[in-house]
Amino acid sequence: MARRLKDIRPIELKNQKLYVLNQLKLPKEEEWIELSTYEDVAKAIKDMVIRGAPLIGIVGAYGFAIGVKNLINDGKPLDEAKNILETLKNTRPTAINLFWALDRIWKKFEKWKTQKTKKELIKALFKEANRIDLEDYHANKSIGGYGQVLIPKKANILTHCNTGALATSGWGTALGVIRSAFEDGKDITVFVDETRPYLQGARLTAWELEQEGIPYYLITDNSAGFLISKGIIDVIIVGADRITANGDVANKIGTYTLSVLAKTHNIPFYVAAPTSTFDLETQSGTDIPIEQRSENEIKTCGGCQIAPKNTKALNYSFDITPAENITAIITEKGLISEINKENIQKFLKYRGL
Repeated sequence: MARRLKDIRPIELKNQKLYVLNQLKLPKEEEWIELSTYEDVAKAIKDMVIRGAPLIGIVGAYGFAIGVKNLINDGKPLDEAKNILETLKNTRPTAINLFWALDRIWKKFEKWKTQKTKKELIKALFKEANRIDLEDYHANKSIGGYGQVLIPKKANILTHCNTGALATSGWGTALGVIRSAFEDGKDITVFVDETRPYLQGARLTAWELEQEGIPYYLITDNSAGFLISKGIIDVIIVGADRITANGDVANKIGTYTLSVLAKTHNIPFYVAAPTSTFDLETQSGTDIPIEQRSENEIKTCGGCQIAPKNTKALNYSFDITPAENITAIITEKGLISEINKENIQKFLKYRGL
């Protein structure tokens, strides 16, 4: 029997000011923060108040529009817009959606700054950012539609990190597939990796599933292999922060491990992402810049110190899953099931991308 699910939205635009749900406070508190300058936006992205590849692209575009509006209102030259662009681009290095969205709105800015009045320019930039926002939502719904067909009528699904409404404009990518399958009436149970060190699975994915009434279990990251070996997991679905020309995928650290387990135990391993996540200029995963964050993020948990003060720690945010470990990539334009450079180029070309 089909079900009707909630429409969770992590951001809202009011009077050309952006309000975002503070994801550092979930699930304890639902706090909304006003971002009224591009510096506010940059800090929110860098500090992971908002996160998720599609969402940081959307928020980055809104941040650029806000920054240009403030330039104009303060009587400053439009040449300073380049600094706004670079500040927003320098927030996080791995997710390509940020650069894609900022490059898109920058091209519009370059075209419109001599064609429109300043008031019209501000309106047009916010309209473009809103278009990126809406396009992502509809892309996610399409990803869910294509992906849910791959899910058996009864299935235990393992997912990693958070790839739902909180990582996008709404609905989600990998979690969007799970939502669509559940909405279609399928009997599914989700196994949620906690996803250290920020616990995006425990705090955010579990919170979203709770909102929707979707059955789930929270598991520690290092128990996934045991569950897979016992035959408990039927399908693994993850998101992506960047997909290279040959089909290698950068995603939250721990994704590569899951792909190896899936391949070893012969279960499907799906990647769900919009086509804006493809980076055809980067040839393979070895060329992707991998963000390395503060040692303190893994030396603490929930604000409590869990390692000796002088401990040296490595905190890579992402890893690379090779194309040969992936069963299929699910996009808003359809599925890529034989993943290599030639098939990816054909897929995108035939769909006018």
